[in-house]
Amino acid sequence: MRRAFAGLFLIAGASLAHAHGDVAPQPVNTDVLPEVGEEWLIENPYRDQGEEVWQAAIEIGDSGYNQNCARCHGLGVVSGGLAPDLRYLEAEEYGDEWYVERFREGYTQNGITKMPAFGELLGQKAAWAIRTYIETRPDDGALDDHTPRLKEIRDTLNGMADGGDGDRAALLAELTAIAAEVETGSGAPVADSVAFRAAGLIDSDSPDYAGAAEALTIGLSAAQ
Repeated sequence: MRRAFAGLFLIAGASLAHAHGDVAPQPVNTDVLPEVGEEWLIENPYRDQGEEVWQAAIEIGDSGYNQNCARCHGLGVVSGGLAPDLRYLEAEEYGDEWYVERFREGYTQNGITKMPAFGELLGQKAAWAIRTYIETRPDDGALDDHTPRLKEIRDTLNGMADGGDGDRAALLAELTAIAAEVETGSGAPVADSVAFRAAGLIDSDSPDYAGAAEALTIGLSAAQ
């Protein structure tokens, strides 16, 4: 699959000429993430450092990706064909190695920059945060079977935000169960899906029902 993905990059790269233009890379605040040292790694260090670090990396990577990468690779990492769909780059060392080489060095063909080098501009912590976000993207159609029920849950959560009745524990259990069924494109074991995010927003002593409903609204709209 790595060779197939690399081939896809070379094919799609031909259409990336001048895609970035003169757009300046946007800095990514990675202060809350653990240090990774000065020497560049070849495997994602945030994948196995516990849920708190993993979720922080996703949140930071989400922002970093959408500010710096989405223009070519697509919002939510869903490629429109201009560049490879990075969701399918395996969440393994060989996928990481390919990713970090491109991130650090960029890609040039026939003297034309198809992808700028982000390594020195954004740094290693930002690179791996973005990688963590990318590898947790749900596969195409992963929520299709659950969409009707998720819309019902969204409506219930909106009602609860306005003071209406609802069983938080039951909704949390259902969202968690749905999230566990959502597969990633990369093979990573957990998808950062809208069900996963909505569950996280109501899993506290001060549940954010409105935020969870909004997350479902935005996520389900983007999936259409």
